[in-house]
Amino acid sequence: MKNTTFVLFSLCLALSVQAEIRIWKDASGAHEIKAELVGVQAGKVTLKRENGTTITLPITNLSKADQALLGGGSGGSGAAAGEWPQWRGPNRDDVSKETGLLKKWPSEGPKRAWVSEEAGLGYSGFAIAGGKLYTMGLFDAEEKVVCLDTATGKKLWDSFVGAIYQNQWGNGPRCTPTVTGGKVYAIGGNGDLVCLDAATGKQDWTKSLTKDLGGELQKWGYTESPLVDGELVIVTPGGPKGAIAALSTKTGKVEWQTNDVTENAQYSSIIPIDHNGQRQYVQLLMKTILGVSKDGKVLWKSDFPGEVAVIPTPIYNGGQIYVAAGYGVGCKAVKLGSGSVEEVYSNKNMINHHGGVILIDGLLYGFCEGRPGNWTCQDFKTGEVVWQDPGIGKGAVAYADGMLYCQAEKDGTIALVEASKKGWNMVSSFKLEAQTSQRAKDGRIWTHPVVVGGKLYLRDQEFISCYDVKG
Repeated sequence: MKNTTFVLFSLCLALSVQAEIRIWKDASGAHEIKAELVGVQAGKVTLKRENGTTITLPITNLSKADQALLGGGSGGSGAAAGEWPQWRGPNRDDVSKETGLLKKWPSEGPKRAWVSEEAGLGYSGFAIAGGKLYTMGLFDAEEKVVCLDTATGKKLWDSFVGAIYQNQWGNGPRCTPTVTGGKVYAIGGNGDLVCLDAATGKQDWTKSLTKDLGGELQKWGYTESPLVDGELVIVTPGGPKGAIAALSTKTGKVEWQTNDVTENAQYSSIIPIDHNGQRQYVQLLMKTILGVSKDGKVLWKSDFPGEVAVIPTPIYNGGQIYVAAGYGVGCKAVKLGSGSVEEVYSNKNMINHHGGVILIDGLLYGFCEGRPGNWTCQDFKTGEVVWQDPGIGKGAVAYADGMLYCQAEKDGTIALVEASKKGWNMVSSFKLEAQTSQRAKDGRIWTHPVVVGGKLYLRDQEFISCYDVKG
């Protein structure tokens, strides 16, 4: 009896989710608790019982169904296997924890499991949780969140977000949804932020980054993917009311906004970090790299020489922040101290437009623009180039099981490349078969590849393709 009570008590502590009161089960299925989800962070869940007491426990103590519902949370490394609950994955670093994947593909490429033509237009990426794929698309003049079955590619539901965002590089949304606590959070091209029920798509609340938070729509629209951390949704409206804002996950109420930093939003997404025992949110703006505390206080700032647009997501490791941008700008790294920040290096060794940069074992991988442009391996600590190679041309990159998955934006070539300091070694390649006829003249294949659950997910506008890459 004592053991049973202890297990149930531990279960309660592990679950705090931002949702309605529901029944949670432990991994054995023998114990239940009626509680509300408060939050998910660092592989643990916090729950609040009806009497107001809370408990925190490892997500792995819950049933597989409850783990899938949580989607691993979005503020840390607690995502269940086969989950990719937000932009660049559980840790916002584009590093998949998958193992046992193919190290070489057949000459025609890996087997395609399915292709969907129901995604709508746009460049939105993928969030995958609980056997469902969440993305966004444009349907006529409406932008929507779309939910597909990962087993079949069949559309389960779609939900209205906002009016069409129009752009000569391609109309429609650019954001990757965030899935956590049974909810989906997404931003339309015009800055409409929505909170939806993950199971049905029913809207809980909506806020406008422009009308409600004072933001200004930039040339390529809002492309940021929202960060959910505990009970906060953190976004970058930009503008005179404050560059960065936090809203309640439950109601959309604005909890704080950084009115001492009022730059316009750019196109990067925020990362959460823990430094010197303090949680903070790091973002890249046109002229500033900054860190903000959980209560909205600007902790530090460093100048950045952005031009035209800054897009790639920051990278954090061992007290060092790394950012990069295109348009001839290059990259910069800063070291965080105790209430201070110091530049480590600033150079043009990684001029990354929007294909992303990935950190693996102290080495950075991404495409560097220039004449000629090259796939580049760069030392994270020093900023020095380790190797460069033209490879398959400009594009986006993902990582899983020792391999880089590189995607060429012009023709859809997908290359399997060893992640190594020895140089560019392309083991296999194939060309994305399902390509659109509706792409804008100035558009390319820009949605980043995702590797999760033994599958490789690719997109060209309305077409989403799923390939089996499990060995």
